Amino acid sequence: MVIAAPSSGSGKTTAATGLIAALRSRGLTVSPHKVGPDYIDPGYHALAAGRPGRNLDPWLVGEERIVPLFRHGADGCDIAVVEGVMGMFDGRDETGFASTAHVAELLAAPVVLVVDVAAQSRSVAALVHGFATFQPGVRLGGVVLNRVGSDRHAELCRDALEATGVPVLGAIRRDDAVVTPSRHLGLIPASERGTEAVRAVERLGELIGKSCDLDALLRLAHTAPPLPGTPWDPSEQVVSVASGPVVAVAGGAAFTFGYAEHVELLRAAGADVAVFDPLRDEALPDGTAALVLGGGFPEVHAAELAANAPLREQVAAFGGPIAAECAGLLYLCEELDGQTMCGRVPGRATMTSRLTLGYRDAVAVAESPLTRPGERFHGHEFHRTTLTTDAPPLFRWQNGGDGYGDARIAASYLHLHWAGHPEAAQRLVSSSRSPSDLR
Repeated sequence: MVIAAPSSGSGKTTAATGLIAALRSRGLTVSPHKVGPDYIDPGYHALAAGRPGRNLDPWLVGEERIVPLFRHGADGCDIAVVEGVMGMFDGRDETGFASTAHVAELLAAPVVLVVDVAAQSRSVAALVHGFATFQPGVRLGGVVLNRVGSDRHAELCRDALEATGVPVLGAIRRDDAVVTPSRHLGLIPASERGTEAVRAVERLGELIGKSCDLDALLRLAHTAPPLPGTPWDPSEQVVSVASGPVVAVAGGAAFTFGYAEHVELLRAAGADVAVFDPLRDEALPDGTAALVLGGGFPEVHAAELAANAPLREQVAAFGGPIAAECAGLLYLCEELDGQTMCGRVPGRATMTSRLTLGYRDAVAVAESPLTRPGERFHGHEFHRTTLTTDAPPLFRWQNGGDGYGDARIAASYLHLHWAGHPEAAQRLVSSSRSPSDLR
């Protein structure tokens, strides 16, 4: 089933994460998914499900890959819960491309609408009626009322909704104890909160378990029809190299953003993937032949990254291919908010008050370990930092462009989903050489 809402901030993440946890507590194997490019919500989904949270984004990977990727992630599971993005019909453009409704239609999945009723009662019926009828190809199977103030408030909403024919499957009371803390780019990632995040997810599961009709939700999910085709298989997207190079992937609190399919593609291409923490590890994994520096929050941990001089110096001298995006770009530049970084990318980065956010239809203008000039990539930007540099960019798009590329480095603010661009993983592994060759 797909968990949608009329707008951001309505309680989708609360409902979806709590539902995943509640279903798992019943002994079900739950496959968690998130519409759109967001990395943070899947982290909470993964805690709740005990398996990777996966993204479904038609812009990043193409419409034709949504069902195969979904089937890949849900293989062997009892039920799949897909959290939507923004408002149900909000997408990349006026057509609603890459919206929650778009993905729900591609999956032929029933939708549960989470409605914040804190400031309304009877009016909820008009809102739900509109959402149920706006796009005929999308099937609204139920409503969960969020931020209900009292039993009387819930009764008024339920009575009003009877006329719509859309059943009420839950009523969640206001509960400040389950609020997840936020900062400049949204929720604080689960991986940074440790045991606090584990307990928060447990509380969400308890809240949804007592507030929603889990049996009715399960029956609704069972109305989803079988999906055609075969699951996505990373081994069919790339060719394995014989040498088995070690590809070191940055992790830890500063590098929390990454899609599960990236590691799967690297391994399918023959790589031995080793995770390291730039905040804690003073050396790259033994035998490292390539680096992947994904997204995250280096601006929050800039002083700690700067203090780990042994690793910075090793990255600065590393001769193998490097794939870096957003956080990785900042770590590779000369300075971040006055703190010394690795110095592999010319320029200095600073925090700003301006949020840069949106999908990009990018064209590569430089050759790098991931790109060839003239190739088109669909990506996404999400940051509040800016990089000042005189170097030519790696990518250009309408009214913009950024990044840095050379024979050894592909670094940009652009987040790519490699399931939509498997050649990125292939090129990175194929261009990796043994440490002895890099001396």
